[in-house]
Amino acid sequence: MITPIICQNYINGEWLHESTLESRNPANKNEVVATFPRSGIEAVNAAVTAAREAYHSWRKVPAPARAEYIFRVGEILLQHKEELAQLMSREMGKPLTEARGDVQEGIDCAFYSAGEGRRLFGQTTPSEMPNKFAMTVRMPIGVCALITPWNFPVAIPCWKAMPALVCGNTVILKPAEDTPACATKLIEIFAEAGLPPGVVNLVHGVGEEAGKALVEHPNIDLVSFTGSSETGAFVGATCGRTHKRVCLEMGGKNAQVVMEDADLELALDGAVWGAFGTTGQRCTATSRLILHRDIKEKFTNMLLERTSKLRLGAGIDADTDIGPIINDKQLQRVNQYIDIARGEGAKVLIGGEIAKEGDLEHGYFFKPTILDDVTSDMRVAREEIFGPVVVLIEVSSFEDAIAILNDTNYGLSSSVYTRDINRAFTAMRDIEAGITYINGPTIGAEVHLPFGGVKQTGNGHREAGTTALDIFTEWKSVYVDFSGSLQRAQIDNRNS
Repeated sequence: MITPIICQNYINGEWLHESTLESRNPANKNEVVATFPRSGIEAVNAAVTAAREAYHSWRKVPAPARAEYIFRVGEILLQHKEELAQLMSREMGKPLTEARGDVQEGIDCAFYSAGEGRRLFGQTTPSEMPNKFAMTVRMPIGVCALITPWNFPVAIPCWKAMPALVCGNTVILKPAEDTPACATKLIEIFAEAGLPPGVVNLVHGVGEEAGKALVEHPNIDLVSFTGSSETGAFVGATCGRTHKRVCLEMGGKNAQVVMEDADLELALDGAVWGAFGTTGQRCTATSRLILHRDIKEKFTNMLLERTSKLRLGAGIDADTDIGPIINDKQLQRVNQYIDIARGEGAKVLIGGEIAKEGDLEHGYFFKPTILDDVTSDMRVAREEIFGPVVVLIEVSSFEDAIAILNDTNYGLSSSVYTRDINRAFTAMRDIEAGITYINGPTIGAEVHLPFGGVKQTGNGHREAGTTALDIFTEWKSVYVDFSGSLQRAQIDNRNS
């Protein structure tokens, strides 16, 4: 029996509060991975006070110097990559190869964000007046609450915290209650990098308590949230009412289109990885396969054969293809969608049930599932399931495929497999999504490109890339008049 990790809050450079809640291994629900605090308003107040106090000095540290701390975080993450990946596989279940990629994303984000410390560029521009200088500069926002999910417990906190810190903000991380150990290890690395007390803070707890308190706190200046659309709607409404900056990254109902001229083997690789990678528990997962009728039967048979060979198991096991669902609540939710699908007339081609064979009965496993005879008006074609379930929708033309792909409340990621360059460029123009892949799966992101979506996927902001700087800074226009006399701008000049 492995001794559980004792996770604590990290506030103003100190580890505080006793642990009362448990995080369990989703592949073996009898194993307690970690214990962590059930934080309330007292802990949130302490973290906000510490972050506010630290902000006054941190914002004055030159941006290249702030970036050096983040570069050191990347170096330390590199040293602890395997340790963190092993912990992640135990705590949230994803296969070890995927967990290593999750940590690598954090490493890449560190080095990329550190470079931005010397590129917080503003602009200089001519003034409309003589002897007057005009420019714009980026200014930090203040204290940022970062509320993150369990499916990427290293990458997503890094996406948020690293650019926020380089921009001169201080942060309070509130991780998902399913992954407190990963968050604790990550913040230990930030602390080891030497960041001053109060610049980075960690508050564990339940979303309805600690998360809600952060969102509503009057001294939080910005909330960056990744999670469900339902919770995101509350976060957005609360921030609007309290005049906070808010960045929302929410759900997806992503589709992969396979046209009759596609490389079917390549499209198959993309479909299997897109639908079942991370057990379908990613906002970019391929949950809809839109198949041209000329290749639908052949491609479906290929997909069934490949899916039947996927191996379920603990993420820590080397031969595992698909890990567990994160917890029992989500497992039951996925299972309920199969009943909904059958009730709407969909056909289960494979899977469609909780896996209980052998050691799988000790965890939260669901068999990879393919649903056929699905139409775009069915709930399983419109609602995010967040599990290893993909629906098949038949179309007769490229135009129909694009129309059905767009027929959703979400707009995060999309994919089209075709050899026709005209179709490819039409897809890039006409698909309503923040991300479009041509001949690639819907999942996967590169840290130097913007990440985010349209419609109910988000509120217009983009994480990663240089666009992250627009979340965590605000623009200030600066004028220097060296004429020695009052010069009215054109807007105030009555004689012009």
